[in-house]
Amino acid sequence: MLTTSKHRSKPLFSITLISAAAAVLPLSLSLASSPASAHAIAGDRVFPATLAVDDPGVGDEANLQYSHTRTSGDNGDQSINTFGFEYDKLITPRLAASIDGSYVMQNNPTTRGFDNFGIGLKYLLYVNDAHEFMTSVGVHAELGGTGSHAIANNFSTISPTVYVGKGMGDLPDALAYLRPIAVTAEAAPALNTGADQPNAFNYGFTVQYSLPYLQQHVRDIGLPQPLANLIPIVEVPLSRSQGQTTGTINPGFIWINRYGQFGVEAQIPINSASGSHVGILVQAHLFFDDIAPKTLGKPLFQ
Repeated sequence: MLTTSKHRSKPLFSITLISAAAAVLPLSLSLASSPASAHAIAGDRVFPATLAVDDPGVGDEANLQYSHTRTSGDNGDQSINTFGFEYDKLITPRLAASIDGSYVMQNNPTTRGFDNFGIGLKYLLYVNDAHEFMTSVGVHAELGGTGSHAIANNFSTISPTVYVGKGMGDLPDALAYLRPIAVTAEAAPALNTGADQPNAFNYGFTVQYSLPYLQQHVRDIGLPQPLANLIPIVEVPLSRSQGQTTGTINPGFIWINRYGQFGVEAQIPINSASGSHVGILVQAHLFFDDIAPKTLGKPLFQ
């Protein structure tokens, strides 16, 4: 249940991120190219935990993320580095609760501290295995005043959200090599509690091509590791407020196996209001529902 803040990420400390990534990557040696038990599944389709636009599934998982962006300010360009975390816990097999936070460092002027912390709920509404379709609904609240006064807002933001995902595995045989394609999307009004604060509408979509799906369900073309577990992806997170749209186009890749994934994306601003330079987004993600399905990753209620 990944969420995005006004700083475009929900990231922790970089050494933790690197350690988590190091823990995830060696698992490929024993798992080859099979992410078959990952958490967001519709038929043969595994939807990865995307970096900027949330996937349509629910799971017991932890996400660590780092973001670097540059934006234009009154005194010139401003660099923003964000280190964040999110933890999702399954209440039932279809309902997950989440908590998230981020530590932000920026210059010009130099400021650092925690952004507001957030909580959320997400419910898996419908899955159609034959057509690789999945949809969920949820709500996320950024709690005003819980972060540093230098970084965070003193008002809260509540975002009811719809998530959808569709794989192309039901295409005819003549289009078999398009079956690894999947698209996901989310849409959420961001409703602020501050009397004079404008609301926003956040939305976005992803387009992804799953090489594990190609290998396992279309044709095994003999890709070696780590390519056999790679998912090239483009994410487009957008926000509309006061008549202006901001956002980025994020090309990159996700490497996935049964127990976790590692992702890297560029962040290309769509206009000057979205940033002045290309940024970077890095993710390490762990699936506790597969790592420890009978203990840590077990739903509280079956």
